Amino acid sequence: FTTTKMKFVAAVTVLCVGSAAAFAPAQVNTAKSQNTALFMAEGDVQPLRIGTRGSPLALAQAYETRKRLIENFPELEADGAIEICVLKTQGDMILDKSLMELGGKGLFTKELDTALLGNEVDICVHSMKDVPTWLPEGTVLPCNLPREDTNDAFIYKDGSVKTIEDLPDNSVIGTASLRRQAQLMAKNPTLKCVNFRGNVQTRLRKLDDGVVDATLLAIAGLKRMDMDGCATSVLDWDEMLPAVAQGAIGIQCRDDDERSLKFIEKLNHPPTKACVDCERAFLEALDGNCKTPIAGQARIIDGKIVFRGLIAMPDGSVKYETTAEGAIEDAKSIGKKAGEELKAEAGDKFFEMMVEMSPQQVLGQITK
Repeated sequence: FTTTKMKFVAAVTVLCVGSAAAFAPAQVNTAKSQNTALFMAEGDVQPLRIGTRGSPLALAQAYETRKRLIENFPELEADGAIEICVLKTQGDMILDKSLMELGGKGLFTKELDTALLGNEVDICVHSMKDVPTWLPEGTVLPCNLPREDTNDAFIYKDGSVKTIEDLPDNSVIGTASLRRQAQLMAKNPTLKCVNFRGNVQTRLRKLDDGVVDATLLAIAGLKRMDMDGCATSVLDWDEMLPAVAQGAIGIQCRDDDERSLKFIEKLNHPPTKACVDCERAFLEALDGNCKTPIAGQARIIDGKIVFRGLIAMPDGSVKYETTAEGAIEDAKSIGKKAGEELKAEAGDKFFEMMVEMSPQQVLGQITK
């Protein structure tokens, strides 16, 4: 990702529903005229329109945001005061290709950015690990909700294997993440990682159907959907270092929308924001792309930011790691410095190899 600012002008259509009871996941309306009546609450009150993807996890995060808004601003509890607006992103619609082949994480945010800049929604709720390190011109992301557990859940088909180290040789692991693939194969090069996309429910169904022997998912998402009982075990940082910003929810709005800024700035959790800012600065310094396995996590321990990061070859054959710590107010500079140092240690040749690799060379597997 680069720091280049972008401006989106394409129009998108959204489905907005005012009350939680009336909401059910649905396809986006194709007729703009059908949306307009849904935008307005009773009387002259302008509803706060929350833009979100339509997956069960994205909706759980949108409703968590709605709940926190109502807790902090009782006036938003009125029927129709908040609308949930569901948008389909390209990343949601194309599931038979890897994210790397499709062009990266921005696939889950572009349509939301477009709706936000087009005044079709007022705020957008994101899984922060899906958000590129640049934001479109005219938007800001000043809010992170309190972070969930950031670790990965390990799920084995019958629950009999509890750790990566105990996986039988030649086991088939379903994952769309090069970060996970690299760390898995660094531990056991015989493991076969196959591209494994779709929402959480789809992936668990594929596991039940015997498509793969095991998979890994963010425990945060499972907890938000009350599905953490599906996890065979939860992996600590030594077993599987999580993705940058994993477990964090971010809320974005237009930079000149004072009303929305007032609402979402009240929800911000400063410790989470500091850690996420540190991790994203690390990613930005590496100019990370979806061909590069990158992991990075920050925690606040004894009043200091403690950071750990890594980059690796997709097959796990080469891995570079770093640690750093410092004052919380220096979170961004700590992440940036860690990224710059790791980039220098790996050298230009490492990143040139990543750029030159085709998606097929990187994945080396077929889509399941």
